[in-house]
Amino acid sequence: MILDGRDPAAVQRAAEALRAGELLGLPTETVYGLAADADQDAAVAQIFAAKGRPSDHPLIVHVADAQGVDHYAQAVPDFARALLQRFWPGPLTLILPRRPSVAAAAAGGQDSIGLRCPAHPVAHALLLAARERGVHGLAAPSANQFGRVSPTTPAHVQGEFGDELLILDGGACEVGIESTIVDCTRGAPVLLRPGRITREQIEQVCGQRLRDKDELAAPAPRASGTLEAHYAPRAKVRLMEGKALQTALQVLGRDFDGGKATIAVYARSILHVPSVNLLYRRMPDDAAAAAQQLFAALRDFDAQGVQLIWVEQPPQTTEWEGVRDRLQRAAAS
Repeated sequence: MILDGRDPAAVQRAAEALRAGELLGLPTETVYGLAADADQDAAVAQIFAAKGRPSDHPLIVHVADAQGVDHYAQAVPDFARALLQRFWPGPLTLILPRRPSVAAAAAGGQDSIGLRCPAHPVAHALLLAARERGVHGLAAPSANQFGRVSPTTPAHVQGEFGDELLILDGGACEVGIESTIVDCTRGAPVLLRPGRITREQIEQVCGQRLRDKDELAAPAPRASGTLEAHYAPRAKVRLMEGKALQTALQVLGRDFDGGKATIAVYARSILHVPSVNLLYRRMPDDAAAAAQQLFAALRDFDAQGVQLIWVEQPPQTTEWEGVRDRLQRAAAS
């Protein structure tokens, strides 16, 4: 059931459902989440079961503000405090040492926990209403089957989990890809997943270089969305440079006539498409717009029944790093 997230009564109803241990489709500025009370292990177990997600693969916990950090984290390094003060609410997740008495199931059994304060007004209103009922945070991975394309509209969520799931409608997601994840448990900031917030922005706030996850001796904690294969549509994704993509289309055009389209093309380059039976969609030239549209485009190609999706490689610049990451993982599936 989809409820209008702008309706205060709908938000109160959703908060009551969470306190009762139920699941909820939650809008955020990144993607829609499948939410439950992070401190109710039985409710969190329902998330893993519904998604088909391994129970040792940790979930990000969403909090209303920095007060929620004190409930879940036992220590916050100075550089992490600077990051949350600058980028919260917003699309940044911090991995912090977990207080042993809280959210063990949501953390996948680890002694660390991922925390984020979403910027979406519906999510913020819900988190405040839930906290009034004793719910300190919401475990909320993307509201899709594990490893598949994340949802960016309430209709996507309903298509994944059916009419029985309560979903707050917050409109289409503004960011469109998941949050940047920074590990703050190893003495220096470590990038585990790129997103809208870039390396340069993080380094400017931290005053130190952002490390990659394999640079330090201590192993990185497990984190959401970091498996090699992830974010995959049903169709097979192949990444190609623009020239190679145009060459492939020219070769294909000699033999690709009639019938239903089985190949989709998603590219920034203006390409000559030789067949009307091939789906062609332009990727935005702006990285933020491309991120906002990416998952919806992949889902639309799946809905039209294509078997292959050819995608032009994004530029090798930091503002495109989040889009490159999602596409590389989608192509690895």
